[in-house]
Amino acid sequence: MKFGETFSEYLHGEEEGFLEKCRHVEYKKLKKVLKKCKTCSSTRSDDERIDIISSANNSLSDSCQCQSCPWCDQMFFEELMKEASDIAGCFKSRVRHLLHLHVATGMQRYMMRLRRCFTDEKQALIHEGQILIQYITMNAIAIRKILKKYDKVHSSVNGKNFKLKMRAERIELLNSPWLIELGAFYLNSGLDKVGNFKNSFGRVSCDNLNEDQPVMKLTLPNSIELEFDLTCAVCLETVFNPYALRCGHIFCKACACSAASVMIFQGVKAAPQCSKCPICREVGVYAEAVHMIELHLLLKIR
Repeated sequence: MKFGETFSEYLHGEEEGFLEKCRHVEYKKLKKVLKKCKTCSSTRSDDERIDIISSANNSLSDSCQCQSCPWCDQMFFEELMKEASDIAGCFKSRVRHLLHLHVATGMQRYMMRLRRCFTDEKQALIHEGQILIQYITMNAIAIRKILKKYDKVHSSVNGKNFKLKMRAERIELLNSPWLIELGAFYLNSGLDKVGNFKNSFGRVSCDNLNEDQPVMKLTLPNSIELEFDLTCAVCLETVFNPYALRCGHIFCKACACSAASVMIFQGVKAAPQCSKCPICREVGVYAEAVHMIELHLLLKIR
């Protein structure tokens, strides 16, 4: 079965209500843009061609080294970048809300326990985690497929270059630290011991924490396999009280604070704007650091 049909079935499946509130890749719409590409040059006036070419060259074609279609560059990459940004933002906000409920404390935890007398709150959280895993996986596959189609139509590597641009913009979907948090949530909830959830949630393992290179392995739906290194690049030990910087690199809180020359009690986000990531040397990555609470709980348990 073609992926377009599979993706359409997914959009109109059981999660349709969830997808109404979240952005997704307009896969068929983007494929239509590629189909028009072969005929658009001959049907446009010279003035239209000049306007499109100048606009595309100024915005999206800077990184392209091979054959380029200005019409596609303007309509295709601009739309895809916006969709990828919206998907990453939606995934981040929904996972943050889910995990906030899972590790709730104080009055909020009391209210959740009270609600569990009437509904199975934990089951609801687990179900939403499954939906989020499928959501990010299907959209990541859709982006990969449509970029591969672009390169095939244009006989270029512009689609491949666009993946690098997505990585530079920190919107590469399967490299999100929130995906690691979902994997840790999966293990903290004991789903790795429940066979009913393996097919829908994927498979997560984190059994080699005592080895030289501790990693978390995620096997997502559609046989996508990911590995996340849990070694702090500063102390070279398994991360403790981990924080993920905006660039995606994960460090112990104490090590991140030390690298940014701030006190531990001040916190990672108190780092000066000029502070650089110890690995990639990117500036300004501390302000949006993510405290990975689920991963911290997992490492304490294991």
